[in-house]
Amino acid sequence: MSTVQEPVFAPSSQIERLLSGAVTSPLIMGVLNCTPDSFHTGGRSMHAPSAIEHALDLVRQGADIIDVGGESTRPGADRVPAAEQIRRVVPVIQAIRERSGVPLSVDTTLAAVAQAAIEAGAWIVNDVSAGREDPGLFPLVARMGAGLVLMHRLTPPGEDRYSHQYERPPAYGDVVAEVTAFLADRASLAEGAGVPRARMAVDPGFGFGKSVEQNFDMLARLREFTSSGLPVLVGLSRKSFLGAAAGVTDPADRLPASLAAAAQAIRHGAGVLRVHDVAAHVQVRAILRASGGC
Repeated sequence: MSTVQEPVFAPSSQIERLLSGAVTSPLIMGVLNCTPDSFHTGGRSMHAPSAIEHALDLVRQGADIIDVGGESTRPGADRVPAAEQIRRVVPVIQAIRERSGVPLSVDTTLAAVAQAAIEAGAWIVNDVSAGREDPGLFPLVARMGAGLVLMHRLTPPGEDRYSHQYERPPAYGDVVAEVTAFLADRASLAEGAGVPRARMAVDPGFGFGKSVEQNFDMLARLREFTSSGLPVLVGLSRKSFLGAAAGVTDPADRLPASLAAAAQAIRHGAGVLRVHDVAAHVQVRAILRASGGC
């Protein structure tokens, strides 16, 4: 195993405290998409001034983390080169950091983007490819002392479909067992590259290469993903599989379904909720805490 180097930019001890807290009380991660084509307009803020104000508003609503992304991961989305992602996210991260101490993550699969974002003030790299797109990402995260979220997806966004649009369900023997094994393998590889487990979280990838039924199977059995001891991040907010079950086509109308799913996720051990509607999810968390559901 590689020797873990001293952090260069990210406050490693703070990241570890943050993620250890997620194991016992779920954190709320607010979505800030600096993109023109995300599937839900509620988290989309393409222009830097509006993105910064939206981020600060999410902090006021109670967000524990802000996740900043410069590339949409919705099915069918075009890929965005590293230079353009950097142009979109770095000024926003810098400006937020100047005005708030809120932990920031960067939603990217590319080491160059991750490095620029960490240098600008991000603490965590949220990689939806779990290190498969860029072999330099794990060593970069280790070298810079950052946190790491590893997500499962079956195919890249350009080759994917929304959960309710598959003619045949994606092929899994047991979706929960296979995704759990994949995430365990990627976490071991990241650890081998020098990223301590105390700075990792895993994400089953709701909506990424899973049918409606497979997504609900993962939600019902979410606690199985905690077997690794790593915090489990879930991205359920306004997803198409919720709309399919609730009979709601427009993502703008899926907040009630999102809140119901979030409550289920909290009961089943979710450590981080990645959401568009921070204030509403803060209330759900408060009620679950008060009733002993966390």
